[in-house]
Amino acid sequence: MPTKTETSRILPPVSVKTRILLSFLMVILVLSISIALLGYWVIQKDIIGRTDRKVIHDLATARTVYTAEIERIGQALKLVSPNGNIEALKDKLGVHYLCYVTVAELGSVRSEIARSAGEKARPVGGTRIISVEELATMGDFPGKQPIEIQSTPRARPTSRTTLNLVMAKEYAVPVLDGNGAVVGVLYGGRAINRDYSFVDHVRDMVYGRDMYKDKPVGTVTIFLDDVRIATNVQNKDGQRAIGTRVSDEVYRAVVEQGGTWHERAFVVTDYYKSAYEPIRDIHGGIIGILYVGTLEQPFTDMAREVMQLFLLSVVGVSAIAVIFSFVLAGAISKPLTEVVRASECLASGDWGYQIDPNTSIKEINSMAEAFNAMSLGLKEREASLRVSNEKLASTNKSYIDLIGFVAHELKGILASAVMNAYAVRDGYLGLVNFKQRKALDSVTRNLDYLDATVKKFLSLGRVERGELPVHKTSLNLKKDVFDSSINSLSPMAVKKSLKIANEISPEMVVNADADLMQIVANNLVSNAIKYSPDAGKIKVSAHQIDGMIEVDVYNDSTPMSEEQRAKLFQKFSRLDNPETKKVKGTGLGLYITKQIIEKHGGTITVEPREHGNSFVFRIERN
Repeated sequence: MPTKTETSRILPPVSVKTRILLSFLMVILVLSISIALLGYWVIQKDIIGRTDRKVIHDLATARTVYTAEIERIGQALKLVSPNGNIEALKDKLGVHYLCYVTVAELGSVRSEIARSAGEKARPVGGTRIISVEELATMGDFPGKQPIEIQSTPRARPTSRTTLNLVMAKEYAVPVLDGNGAVVGVLYGGRAINRDYSFVDHVRDMVYGRDMYKDKPVGTVTIFLDDVRIATNVQNKDGQRAIGTRVSDEVYRAVVEQGGTWHERAFVVTDYYKSAYEPIRDIHGGIIGILYVGTLEQPFTDMAREVMQLFLLSVVGVSAIAVIFSFVLAGAISKPLTEVVRASECLASGDWGYQIDPNTSIKEINSMAEAFNAMSLGLKEREASLRVSNEKLASTNKSYIDLIGFVAHELKGILASAVMNAYAVRDGYLGLVNFKQRKALDSVTRNLDYLDATVKKFLSLGRVERGELPVHKTSLNLKKDVFDSSINSLSPMAVKKSLKIANEISPEMVVNADADLMQIVANNLVSNAIKYSPDAGKIKVSAHQIDGMIEVDVYNDSTPMSEEQRAKLFQKFSRLDNPETKKVKGTGLGLYITKQIIEKHGGTITVEPREHGNSFVFRIERN
């Protein structure tokens, strides 16, 4: 993921006015989109949501009318005497069939509604299916003829081609004697197949006869199983879609699962906001579906028109807001541009530059006054810093000159003192006794330490003066650098019984300054010897990584903490623990080593190990 700095490099810089204008435009865009989405949601919730609620109410109305039709048949039958001419009463009662059976004949009657009325000795009404065999015994009526099943998009697969069954609304009234015993049952009904009076009555009552683009706005249908047997839904030819079938999705929800389904549905040729519920027989079995639906297109078009008007309003208001944004951005950016120009003057060294604090914006005036005060303060501070820097430069030069002078003076004196001390100790100037030799050993050790310290101060002086030139040559890392360093420091290692292993490959070559790399090797190996416990182990290894040579100088010791590692490469810094206090040091060796490695374009770190520490540095390979 790019950082803020990287992102600013990718994006081109823009003016203050452009940035302010873009910010305003972004706010306007977000608000416009939010308002548009809110408007869309309100339209959907109001128009479409209201349509969904209405179709559920329409289904309840259709169900009430359907039930009332059955009750109407029952009320008519209760006024009829079974002793009259029953056949002549069918048309007057508005039924397609009317029958009277005695108690003795009741067992052979196919109508479960008639049998139930006789068994319960009370009127029973409901919906039932008339079988093909029973139809053969009845007279003619409009719904008796078979219905040809039509191929319908989205319906479930079927091999049926004809529907021979008839669904009927039926009512049965028991006839009682003077003692209240059932002597017979009078029952009659009206076939629903091709009976358009009910579906048209409900449509006219709920939706009227309105059309939209040659499509009926409202439709009502009764299904026998999944086949339309009474409907005012139209097919592609504008005819009633008798014989078409309900979609598989609706069939599963209503007939198979027995639920009510009210969602958007594809009805023969168009989408309708629809509601379906099961039609059950008197035993609770599902034998058909009652459907009402409202054509979706009028509401979709209305929602689109309202949304278009709403969006035009939003666009108009946004356009006005954009114009005001241009004006406001200009008013704000002008004084800010002046502040930017004044900042550039300060950056170029024109301290004390002043800007006009009298604009039309109060906050910018306050900013201008603060800027002017800052400008004057910077001018005064710059003058003070100039004087302080001159003093610091003079002091630092004196410090560097002092280091160089003292180190050079001591170098010559020490060379003579070391040579004479070793000559006396080793008997070149006459025999010395044991006590004298022991004292001279102490003197030579101190002189060696002092000699190493002087060399480090000489190197420090070169670093501080920037006089540390790097003359790179091809060096064999094992032979030219670390072998010579380990050999020269081996007497120190022998005294502590240390094992030093140089595991650097003989073929490994680096591109570095020979003298400076020798200082690095001497410092790291010397430190490893000083801080290793007696009989400890030191290992020097190297390998190639990312086009560089990584050198690892390991020695047994106590692993360093993170806080100790952070101080390790600082000038004159030494670790404060019991182990380091036993060893003399200036705190300059690692500082100088780090400067040399960085001069070579490399890095150096210290990494704690399980039983010690490793000083790891990278340098350019040849």
